[in-house]
Amino acid sequence: MTPRTTTSVDEETPRIGGIERLAHTDLAAEPLFLAARLASTGSAGANGVLAELGLKVRHYSVLALACSGEEPTQRELSQFLVLDPSQIVSIIDELEHRGAVERRTDPRDRRSKILAPTAAGRSLYGQARDLVTRSTEESLTGLSVAERDELFRLLRKAAL
Repeated sequence: MTPRTTTSVDEETPRIGGIERLAHTDLAAEPLFLAARLASTGSAGANGVLAELGLKVRHYSVLALACSGEEPTQRELSQFLVLDPSQIVSIIDELEHRGAVERRTDPRDRRSKILAPTAAGRSLYGQARDLVTRSTEESLTGLSVAERDELFRLLRKAAL
């Protein structure tokens, strides 16, 4: 066997620790992975701050839509949030138990239920929205205001 005369890149270059060394992989060049990673890290940060209110991102999302003035149905919530209907029912049950929302019969279709916030729910949403806004600011500190605006524009265009 002939001795190896070249040095591999791994032997020449000191290894970078942590996830930074994965930033140059094929996966890190895939837009859907990057969007999912941003969503995951953003959700983790938001869950961390929402914990002081006893909420998670899913609760916040349902509460935000309930407070939107659009009177969403449970089916619309499920479709918009891309959650199984049983997950929506569970989240609404928890928010209803806390006195934050109530189910009402949909006047457009009496077989369907709409979700409406209570006064306590509106107050809780205001507190949660402030926390989520701050968490989002922290998650995006590396972007300028113009870059954030462009990111939001592109995300809305791609997601909606």
